[in-house]
Amino acid sequence: MNQQAKPVLIVMIEDDEGHARLIEKNIRRAGVSNEIIPFTNGTEALNYLMGPDGSGLVSAGRQILVLLDLNLPDMTGIDILEKIKSNQHTRRSPVVVLTTTDDSREIQRCYDLGANVYITKPVNYEGFANAIRQLGLFFAVMQVPETE
Repeated sequence: MNQQAKPVLIVMIEDDEGHARLIEKNIRRAGVSNEIIPFTNGTEALNYLMGPDGSGLVSAGRQILVLLDLNLPDMTGIDILEKIKSNQHTRRSPVVVLTTTDDSREIQRCYDLGANVYITKPVNYEGFANAIRQLGLFFAVMQVPETE
């Protein structure tokens, strides 16, 4: 990722352990060495991003990029996206939705809520690996604002 004063932290919210490993492996293959912090549920991820009281103390002053699955055990990715984009401390953080859901209404809803990118996970391994490598190449050149 394009490095400025502080490195961009990648927060990955993905409950499927196999997908999480594949995502990280192929982001690394694309040459991205940024720290990736994985979460398997939305509650822990939101607490990390915003702090338990929503004050943003945990992530204040960080450059954060969120990789978000929509299908999680404790809440929907839509709920998480809505909370991230409605919180004054995290609203500018880019969110990449990376999910198996290809329903056009879900895609539209995610963009309406502020998702920056929506990627449907390909079904086969090679397609999925290739999509993540390309995403990693995109990460290598993108600019990410600091949280407030």
